[in-house]
Amino acid sequence: MRLASWNLIRELVLTSDIVLEVVDIRDPINTRSTKLEGIVSELNKSLIVVINKSDLVPRNVAESWKKYFNELGLNAVYISARDRLGTRVLRSEINKLKLSKKPLVIAVVGYPKVGKSTLINTLKGRHSASTSTTPGSPGYTKKSRLYRISGGIYLIDTPGLVPPEGDDVELVIRAKPLDEIENVVNVATRLISKILKYNKTAFKDAYGITDVDPYKILEVLALKRGWISKRDREPLIHEAAKTVVRDYLDGKIVFYYTPDMISRN
Repeated sequence: MRLASWNLIRELVLTSDIVLEVVDIRDPINTRSTKLEGIVSELNKSLIVVINKSDLVPRNVAESWKKYFNELGLNAVYISARDRLGTRVLRSEINKLKLSKKPLVIAVVGYPKVGKSTLINTLKGRHSASTSTTPGSPGYTKKSRLYRISGGIYLIDTPGLVPPEGDDVELVIRAKPLDEIENVVNVATRLISKILKYNKTAFKDAYGITDVDPYKILEVLALKRGWISKRDREPLIHEAAKTVVRDYLDGKIVFYYTPDMISRN
Protein backbone atom coordinates (compact mmCIF):
# COMPACT_ATOMS: atom_id res chain seq x y z
CA MET A 1 0.00 0.00 0.00
CA ARG A 2 1.44 3.34 -1.08
CA LEU A 3 0.07 6.54 0.45
CA ALA A 4 0.51 9.72 -1.53
CA SER A 5 1.76 12.92 0.05
CA TRP A 6 -0.61 15.86 0.10
CA ASN A 7 1.65 17.56 -2.43
CA LEU A 8 1.11 14.65 -4.82
CA ILE A 9 -2.63 14.71 -4.15
CA ARG A 10 -2.67 18.43 -4.96
CA GLU A 11 -0.74 17.75 -8.17
CA LEU A 12 -3.20 15.00 -9.07
CA VAL A 13 -6.19 17.30 -8.51
CA LEU A 14 -4.53 20.12 -10.44
CA THR A 15 -3.95 17.77 -13.37
CA SER A 16 -7.57 16.60 -13.34
CA ASP A 17 -10.85 18.16 -14.39
CA ILE A 18 -13.11 15.87 -12.33
CA VAL A 19 -12.24 14.19 -9.04
CA LEU A 20 -14.14 11.12 -7.85
CA GLU A 21 -13.83 10.83 -4.06
CA VAL A 22 -14.61 7.24 -3.06
CA VAL A 23 -16.01 6.60 0.45
CA ASP A 24 -17.19 3.45 2.25
CA ILE A 25 -20.96 3.49 2.73
CA ARG A 26 -20.67 1.76 6.10
CA ASP A 27 -18.95 4.83 7.52
CA PRO A 28 -19.02 7.72 5.04
CA ILE A 29 -18.21 10.32 7.68
CA ASN A 30 -14.86 8.81 8.65
CA THR A 31 -13.88 7.70 5.16
CA ARG A 32 -14.37 11.07 3.48
CA SER A 33 -11.55 13.61 3.40
CA THR A 34 -12.61 17.21 3.97
CA LYS A 35 -9.01 18.20 3.30
CA LEU A 36 -9.18 16.63 -0.15
CA GLU A 37 -12.54 18.28 -0.78
CA GLY A 38 -11.02 21.62 0.22
CA ILE A 39 -8.18 21.18 -2.27
CA VAL A 40 -10.66 20.34 -5.05
CA SER A 41 -12.70 23.44 -4.22
CA GLU A 42 -9.63 25.67 -3.95
CA LEU A 43 -8.40 24.56 -7.37
CA ASN A 44 -11.89 25.03 -8.84
CA LYS A 45 -12.26 21.43 -9.99
CA SER A 46 -15.44 19.33 -10.15
CA LEU A 47 -16.05 16.76 -7.41
CA ILE A 48 -18.34 13.74 -7.22
CA VAL A 49 -18.54 11.81 -3.95
CA VAL A 50 -18.81 8.13 -4.87
CA ILE A 51 -20.46 6.24 -2.00
CA ASN A 52 -19.18 2.73 -2.60
CA LYS A 53 -20.14 -0.74 -1.31
CA SER A 54 -23.86 0.05 -1.46
CA ASP A 55 -24.55 -3.68 -1.77
CA LEU A 56 -23.82 -3.93 1.98
CA VAL A 57 -26.71 -1.71 3.12
CA PRO A 58 -30.44 -1.27 2.43
CA ARG A 59 -31.24 1.05 -0.46
CA ASN A 60 -32.93 3.64 1.78
CA VAL A 61 -29.65 3.97 3.70
CA ALA A 62 -27.75 4.59 0.48
CA GLU A 63 -30.36 7.16 -0.56
CA SER A 64 -30.05 8.94 2.79
CA TRP A 65 -26.29 9.34 2.34
CA LYS A 66 -26.70 10.66 -1.18
CA LYS A 67 -29.16 13.23 0.17
CA TYR A 68 -26.80 14.08 3.03
CA PHE A 69 -23.92 14.95 0.70
CA ASN A 70 -26.24 16.79 -1.68
CA GLU A 71 -27.42 18.97 1.20
CA LEU A 72 -23.77 19.80 1.90
CA GLY A 73 -23.57 21.11 -1.65
CA LEU A 74 -21.67 18.07 -2.94
CA ASN A 75 -22.59 15.98 -5.95
CA ALA A 76 -22.90 12.33 -4.88
CA VAL A 77 -23.86 8.91 -6.22
CA TYR A 78 -23.95 5.50 -4.55
CA ILE A 79 -22.59 2.43 -6.27
CA SER A 80 -21.26 -1.07 -5.76
CA ALA A 81 -18.07 -1.14 -7.81
CA ARG A 82 -17.59 -4.81 -6.99
CA ASP A 83 -21.00 -5.75 -8.40
CA ARG A 84 -20.89 -3.06 -11.11
CA LEU A 85 -24.10 -1.54 -9.79
CA GLY A 86 -24.69 2.19 -10.18
CA THR A 87 -21.72 2.78 -12.44
CA ARG A 88 -24.04 3.79 -15.28
CA VAL A 89 -25.50 6.45 -12.99
CA LEU A 90 -21.98 7.60 -12.17
CA ARG A 91 -21.11 7.93 -15.86
CA SER A 92 -24.32 9.91 -16.33
CA GLU A 93 -23.35 12.29 -13.51
CA ILE A 94 -19.95 12.79 -15.12
CA ASN A 95 -21.65 13.68 -18.40
CA LYS A 96 -24.04 16.06 -16.62
CA LEU A 97 -21.13 18.21 -15.57
CA LYS A 98 -20.99 19.25 -19.24
CA LEU A 99 -17.35 20.22 -19.15
CA SER A 100 -16.56 21.28 -22.70
CA LYS A 101 -12.81 20.93 -22.19
CA LYS A 102 -11.21 18.11 -24.15
CA PRO A 103 -9.33 16.05 -23.34
CA LEU A 104 -11.22 15.61 -20.06
CA VAL A 105 -9.22 14.01 -17.24
CA ILE A 106 -10.79 12.15 -14.31
CA ALA A 107 -8.98 11.16 -11.10
CA VAL A 108 -10.22 8.57 -8.61
CA VAL A 109 -9.03 9.16 -5.05
CA GLY A 110 -9.87 7.94 -1.56
CA TYR A 111 -8.61 6.24 1.56
CA PRO A 112 -7.21 2.71 1.32
CA LYS A 113 -9.70 -0.17 0.99
CA VAL A 114 -12.72 1.93 0.01
CA GLY A 115 -12.85 0.24 -3.40
CA LYS A 116 -10.87 2.77 -5.41
CA SER A 117 -9.01 0.19 -7.51
CA THR A 118 -12.18 -1.77 -8.23
CA LEU A 119 -13.91 1.38 -9.43
CA ILE A 120 -10.94 2.30 -11.61
CA ASN A 121 -10.98 -1.14 -13.24
CA THR A 122 -14.75 -0.88 -13.78
CA LEU A 123 -14.48 2.53 -15.42
CA LYS A 124 -11.53 1.44 -17.54
CA GLY A 125 -13.44 -1.53 -18.88
CA ARG A 126 -11.99 -4.10 -21.22
CA HIS A 127 -11.67 -1.73 -24.13
CA SER A 128 -9.78 1.14 -22.49
CA ALA A 129 -6.54 2.22 -24.12
CA SER A 130 -3.43 3.02 -22.11
CA THR A 131 -1.38 6.09 -22.93
CA SER A 132 1.84 7.32 -21.41
CA THR A 133 1.30 11.01 -20.80
CA THR A 134 -1.42 12.98 -19.07
CA PRO A 135 -2.77 15.51 -21.61
CA GLY A 136 -1.48 18.98 -20.86
CA SER A 137 0.81 17.81 -18.07
CA PRO A 138 3.85 15.91 -19.36
CA GLY A 139 5.57 16.38 -15.99
CA TYR A 140 3.01 14.41 -14.01
CA THR A 141 4.39 11.61 -11.85
CA LYS A 142 5.84 8.76 -13.89
CA LYS A 143 4.19 6.28 -11.55
CA SER A 144 0.75 7.17 -12.89
CA ARG A 145 -0.85 5.70 -15.97
CA LEU A 146 -3.53 7.23 -18.12
CA TYR A 147 -6.39 5.33 -19.76
CA ARG A 148 -8.66 6.58 -22.49
CA ILE A 149 -12.11 5.37 -21.42
CA SER A 150 -14.12 7.06 -24.19
CA GLY A 151 -13.72 9.71 -26.83
CA GLY A 152 -11.67 12.51 -25.31
CA ILE A 153 -12.13 11.30 -21.72
CA TYR A 154 -9.16 9.97 -19.78
CA LEU A 155 -8.81 8.30 -16.38
CA ILE A 156 -5.71 8.69 -14.23
CA ASP A 157 -4.76 5.42 -12.56
CA THR A 158 -2.33 6.51 -9.86
CA PRO A 159 -0.85 4.44 -7.01
CA GLY A 160 -1.37 7.35 -4.61
CA LEU A 161 -3.99 6.95 -1.87
CA VAL A 162 -5.23 9.76 0.36
CA PRO A 163 -3.27 9.64 3.65
CA PRO A 164 -5.73 9.04 6.53
CA GLU A 165 -5.94 11.72 9.21
CA GLY A 166 -7.50 11.42 12.65
CA ASP A 167 -7.72 8.73 15.31
CA ASP A 168 -11.04 7.09 14.53
CA VAL A 169 -10.48 3.34 14.31
CA GLU A 170 -11.70 3.47 10.70
CA LEU A 171 -8.67 5.57 9.80
CA VAL A 172 -6.26 3.59 11.97
CA ILE A 173 -6.97 0.33 10.13
CA ARG A 174 -6.58 2.06 6.75
CA ALA A 175 -3.37 3.96 7.51
CA LYS A 176 -1.01 0.98 7.38
CA PRO A 177 -0.82 -2.56 6.00
CA LEU A 178 -2.40 -5.02 8.43
CA ASP A 179 0.90 -6.50 9.61
CA GLU A 180 2.19 -3.03 10.49
CA ILE A 181 -0.71 -2.00 12.73
CA GLU A 182 0.55 -1.48 16.27
CA ASN A 183 -1.35 -3.33 19.00
CA VAL A 184 -3.75 -4.90 16.54
CA VAL A 185 -5.72 -6.58 19.36
CA ASN A 186 -6.58 -3.19 20.85
CA VAL A 187 -7.48 -1.84 17.42
CA ALA A 188 -9.66 -4.88 16.67
CA THR A 189 -11.55 -4.61 19.96
CA ARG A 190 -12.23 -0.93 19.24
CA LEU A 191 -13.48 -1.87 15.78
CA ILE A 192 -15.69 -4.64 17.19
CA SER A 193 -17.20 -2.22 19.73
CA LYS A 194 -17.96 0.26 16.99
CA ILE A 195 -19.59 -2.38 14.79
CA LEU A 196 -21.69 -3.80 17.64
CA LYS A 197 -22.95 -0.31 18.45
CA TYR A 198 -24.84 -0.34 15.16
CA ASN A 199 -25.28 -4.06 14.44
CA LYS A 200 -25.69 -6.36 17.42
CA THR A 201 -25.68 -9.50 15.25
CA ALA A 202 -22.71 -8.62 13.04
CA PHE A 203 -20.43 -11.32 14.45
CA LYS A 204 -23.16 -13.90 14.67
CA ASP A 205 -23.80 -13.28 10.97
CA ALA A 206 -20.08 -13.33 10.07
CA TYR A 207 -18.75 -16.09 12.34
CA GLY A 208 -21.67 -17.63 14.24
CA ILE A 209 -20.43 -15.99 17.45
CA THR A 210 -23.15 -14.74 19.80
CA ASP A 211 -20.86 -13.13 22.41
CA VAL A 212 -20.96 -9.33 22.61
CA ASP A 213 -17.77 -8.72 24.56
CA PRO A 214 -15.10 -7.67 22.00
CA TYR A 215 -12.22 -9.60 23.58
CA LYS A 216 -14.39 -12.68 24.05
CA ILE A 217 -15.33 -12.54 20.36
CA LEU A 218 -11.64 -12.65 19.44
CA GLU A 219 -11.05 -15.52 21.85
CA VAL A 220 -13.96 -17.58 20.52
CA LEU A 221 -12.94 -16.88 16.91
CA ALA A 222 -9.40 -18.10 17.61
CA LEU A 223 -10.73 -21.29 19.19
CA LYS A 224 -13.20 -21.89 16.33
CA ARG A 225 -10.37 -21.56 13.80
CA GLY A 226 -8.01 -23.76 15.79
CA TRP A 227 -5.53 -20.94 16.43
CA ILE A 228 -4.03 -22.16 19.70
CA SER A 229 -0.54 -21.63 21.06
CA LYS A 230 1.47 -24.85 21.14
CA ARG A 231 3.37 -23.58 24.15
CA ASP A 232 0.58 -22.78 26.59
CA ARG A 233 -2.57 -23.87 24.67
CA GLU A 234 -3.99 -20.35 24.86
CA PRO A 235 -6.03 -18.97 21.92
CA LEU A 236 -3.99 -16.83 19.52
CA ILE A 237 -5.93 -13.61 19.97
CA HIS A 238 -3.50 -11.74 17.74
CA GLU A 239 -4.43 -13.87 14.72
CA ALA A 240 -8.13 -13.46 15.41
CA ALA A 241 -7.69 -9.68 15.64
CA LYS A 242 -6.00 -9.53 12.25
CA THR A 243 -8.78 -11.67 10.76
CA VAL A 244 -11.51 -9.35 12.04
CA VAL A 245 -9.78 -6.27 10.61
CA ARG A 246 -9.12 -8.00 7.29
CA ASP A 247 -12.67 -9.34 6.99
CA TYR A 248 -14.13 -5.94 7.80
CA LEU A 249 -12.05 -4.21 5.14
CA ASP A 250 -13.07 -6.91 2.66
CA GLY A 251 -16.76 -6.25 3.33
CA LYS A 252 -17.47 -9.50 5.18
CA ILE A 253 -18.57 -7.76 8.39
CA VAL A 254 -21.45 -5.35 8.00
CA PHE A 255 -22.81 -2.41 9.93
CA TYR A 256 -24.21 0.94 8.94
CA TYR A 257 -25.67 4.09 10.38
CA THR A 258 -27.69 6.89 8.84
CA PRO A 259 -27.09 10.65 8.71
CA ASP A 260 -29.80 11.35 11.27
CA MET A 261 -27.88 9.23 13.80
CA ILE A 262 -24.78 11.44 13.67
CA SER A 263 -26.10 14.04 16.09
CA ARG A 264 -27.03 11.34 18.60
CA ASN A 265 -23.44 10.09 18.95
